[in-house]
Amino acid sequence: MRRARKPGRPAQVRRVTARINEQIGAGPVRLVADDGSQLGVMSADDARAHAYDRGLDLVEVAAASDPPVCRAMDYGKWRYEEERKLRQARRNQAHVSLKEVRLRPKIAAHDYEWKRNQALHFLEDGAKVKAIVFFRGREREHPERGRALIDRLEADVGEVGKLENTPVFESRTMTAVFAPR
Repeated sequence: MRRARKPGRPAQVRRVTARINEQIGAGPVRLVADDGSQLGVMSADDARAHAYDRGLDLVEVAAASDPPVCRAMDYGKWRYEEERKLRQARRNQAHVSLKEVRLRPKIAAHDYEWKRNQALHFLEDGAKVKAIVFFRGREREHPERGRALIDRLEADVGEVGKLENTPVFESRTMTAVFAPR
């Protein structure tokens, strides 16, 4: 049974693994030396002996090729470097979050300004903003008021963000997404 991850804990770092030394079968392998030179196709036992003579590990780097490619290298150092590359790649990923700003058609001036400032702040931080206009009761009969509110918000945040799609009116809500410029 799989246990759920505790909230607030980062996901575990994916480990880099490869078959090494005795895990590699006894068939022929293509051996690459630690300096990158090709040593040719030989049995796995000969390749292991070559690696052990130099105080290195025999690491299978391309299992899918025929014959499999193995390299004589320090496995611990290689694995550390590969995991470092994975962490760096994860750090450089673009993290786009979606923030919400909830509005009502009969919003007061100060409340609108506060919501507008929140949307500006989110867009400046690089997040997308989902503007939701909630309609209650008879307000649903006047969707043009919600559309006017979204148009006003679009004009106010136009310097830092742009409307990603046309506003969508579904049942009691009108939704529009703003993306940072």
